[in-house]
Amino acid sequence: MDEPIVVGIDIGTTKVCTLVARVEGERTMRILGVGIEPSQGIRKGNIVDLAAASTSIARSIEKAQRTSGFEITSALVSLAGSHVASVNSRGVVGISGGVIDELDVARALEAAQAVAIPHNRQIIHVIQRSFIVDGQDGIRTPIGMHGYRMEVEAHIITAAESTVENLRQCVQAAGVQVTQFVLNPLASAEVVLSETERQMGAVVCDIGGGTTDLAIYIDGDVWHTMVLAVGGNHITSDIAHGLRLSIDQAEEVKKRYGHAVESEIAENDVISVRSFGQEAPVQVNRRDLAHIIEARVEEIFMLVLQEIKRSGYDGLLPAGMVLTGGASLLPGMKTLASSVLGLPVRVAKPENLLGLTDQLNSPAYSTSVGLLHWALLLSEAEPLQPRRSFLPRGINLDGDRIKNFLKRLLP
Repeated sequence: MDEPIVVGIDIGTTKVCTLVARVEGERTMRILGVGIEPSQGIRKGNIVDLAAASTSIARSIEKAQRTSGFEITSALVSLAGSHVASVNSRGVVGISGGVIDELDVARALEAAQAVAIPHNRQIIHVIQRSFIVDGQDGIRTPIGMHGYRMEVEAHIITAAESTVENLRQCVQAAGVQVTQFVLNPLASAEVVLSETERQMGAVVCDIGGGTTDLAIYIDGDVWHTMVLAVGGNHITSDIAHGLRLSIDQAEEVKKRYGHAVESEIAENDVISVRSFGQEAPVQVNRRDLAHIIEARVEEIFMLVLQEIKRSGYDGLLPAGMVLTGGASLLPGMKTLASSVLGLPVRVAKPENLLGLTDQLNSPAYSTSVGLLHWALLLSEAEPLQPRRSFLPRGINLDGDRIKNFLKRLLP
């Protein structure tokens, strides 16, 4: 059998990244094609200009096709934005034959979706947390077990239908069908979380340009997800206002001289910037720059802490936080996150990659690479193609395949 080719398109506020990869061996990817293009017409994960966004996406796809030599016809696409919401639900079914089969699991998941969802929202993911068979809880894969009554605990992620359809329209304008939308932190978690962290309890925090995406994993499952509409662009905007610079200059200053902890900068450390209305560069104390950055980053982590506490799982995260996304590259982020949250923090990036990986060994590409791993999970359930189903799109109810899929999705 040919090794599967998987495609992911990460549509972010700052960049569009299309990756084409071949699966080699157990969970090892060989990157065959990379297409990275600056984003236009996208703000905080939402499409604000259809034509500009379509052009950026089409250019990214074209670059990936040129470098890989493959024509891209379908792909998994990342999704973020403050319109994303999640809810935990339960579904209960009776087992008629006495032995649980794939259809019973599917019926239980369908029952779990019987929650009040507004007409302008659509379900993106239905993720099985665990099963309860005849009162026995903590069951991972119930297929083949004996029982009369089965419950499933599911995590349901919804998004604004209009926003999702706008994104789908932009991708289809480039001649590519959307196999499934995948929430950013779930994709990132596929590559940055270790098995131990998933089991012990950890939160993935993906700080991008326009959004901060959270996913809480406990006992190997997703228990809570959230997207906050703040990110690295807010830090850049603060620098632009504070030092009276253009946005492009502020971004450059942030990358070259930025630091998230003011106290770690020497008092006599100065940098040269050309402000508006100044003909010659002026000297600015680097601590002033760090003061601006620290205030905004602290606010972002306070919002993250507030969201973790609101979920009710703040006491169940001994493995702490795994920080990823482009903004996590800023020096001092790890230190400040740990002091605000009171949790152990590490910064993670994609690993175990082969092929065209020069640019991808960075936290900024965790979601992009994670989409490929998610595509691998689906390709093991069935070849990538849209399918009408009450399971997440792309999963077919075929015996051995769904057993394997459930095992992979529920470690």
